Amino acid sequence: MPEDLDRIKATARRIWEEIIPRADVAAVPRVMHPDSIDHSARPGEPQGIAGLVGAIHWLNSAFSDLRFEIHHVIAEGDTVAVHCSLMGTHTGNLMGVAATNRAIVTPMVQLLRFHDGKVAEHWAIHDDLATLRQLGVHQVPVA
Repeated sequence: MPEDLDRIKATARRIWEEIIPRADVAAVPRVMHPDSIDHSARPGEPQGIAGLVGAIHWLNSAFSDLRFEIHHVIAEGDTVAVHCSLMGTHTGNLMGVAATNRAIVTPMVQLLRFHDGKVAEHWAIHDDLATLRQLGVHQVPVA
């Protein structure tokens, strides 16, 4: 039976608008299934609740004012798509890049499959090249 669309959309929004930026790791078990799979996890990152908690700490250590702007939240069946932008000031290590104190905006799409009201699977698409360009790390030659 499909999840209640309004409820899972609200949970998805809460993850990016509240839980991740506020580093509210106590809330993670309320929104994530313990056996969840993150298909976009960084190499060596654990799955499940521990994986999201680690990602929250990592992102908040890389950006002093981490926040997300939600552009669209679309749901069908048990799946939610969140189109958003990560924003923040780069004040910690990010992908091996030392703090630059530059503001960045990274466009991304998050796909979440829910089971029993909690995230069971996650896929992410984010423009890391755009982030590196904004940090001054990767310059693309003009043709």
